[in-house]
Amino acid sequence: MAVLTSVEGRTLYTTRIALMGGQAEIKFVDDRDREAAVTLAREAVAEARRIETKFSRYRPTSVVSEINDAAGGSPVAIDDETEFLIQAALDLASLTEGRFDPTVGILRQAWDFRKAEVPSEESIRDLLPRVDAGAVLLRHGTVRLAREAMELDLGGVGKEYAADRVAELLKMRGVESALVNLLGDVRTVGRRGDRKPWVIGVQDPRDRTRFRFRIRAKEDCGIATSGDYERCFEIDGIRYHHILDATTGYPARGIASATVVAPTAFEAGRLATAAFLLGSERGLQLLESARSVEGALITEAGDLLATSGLARISDLPGGR
Repeated sequence: MAVLTSVEGRTLYTTRIALMGGQAEIKFVDDRDREAAVTLAREAVAEARRIETKFSRYRPTSVVSEINDAAGGSPVAIDDETEFLIQAALDLASLTEGRFDPTVGILRQAWDFRKAEVPSEESIRDLLPRVDAGAVLLRHGTVRLAREAMELDLGGVGKEYAADRVAELLKMRGVESALVNLLGDVRTVGRRGDRKPWVIGVQDPRDRTRFRFRIRAKEDCGIATSGDYERCFEIDGIRYHHILDATTGYPARGIASATVVAPTAFEAGRLATAAFLLGSERGLQLLESARSVEGALITEAGDLLATSGLARISDLPGGR
């Protein structure tokens, strides 16, 4: 854990860890001594890793793997936390009219973005019958995947949930200033140690060396981005990326990135995914209609479309 001193004489503690296939960073400003701060940082890391261990489809002992192993068979008993995340994923599927689907992960059998190959139409067509949020049955503290060989994947909601959980743990321990960054999805607590807003840069999806704009984070808010540039490849000028439209089995088209500012990282992540999949017109309408939410969409052509209030909390023209 690195230790830096802020301009106000308080201490900024920073922890960086490998998590969920990427890098995570947890920062908090506090007056406690180093030993107590190290203990708190370990608690925060443990909470993030608890969620990864519990819900990762890649871990054979996770609850998601247990559910997937039982696909087509008997219901699996689940706790309230698991039910909450599954229901949130199903709600997101409804919000996007099926474009998002928590069972879409099965399509990774066709799409391997490390190989930079477009799968055959037949391979996608064969897998699509197993992509069906309607076959995820939540009843009386249990969940059942109705058909054999289906797979549940909570990656679309789990990362932002983890960011919120870590932030809430820090608040419960008395921290009034923190920033939790899990692979680019952010949750803030209060302001920085110098009482200025946390500033979050939003990358240009076509030039990762520069920021397209910067957000001045409100106290206790979440910021999430869905983009077509993390796992992708290009063939004949066409970009193929990992955000698949579950209704077609192919990458969603039209949007290069969707960034959302909301009261929590969980809400920001859900709406960023939804706006990306719905496209520029309907996606922007969704963000404008959501309460206490601002956001921006960057199209594949490079156009930036922002909600009416985003300029007030960013360096986009028109702010105050």
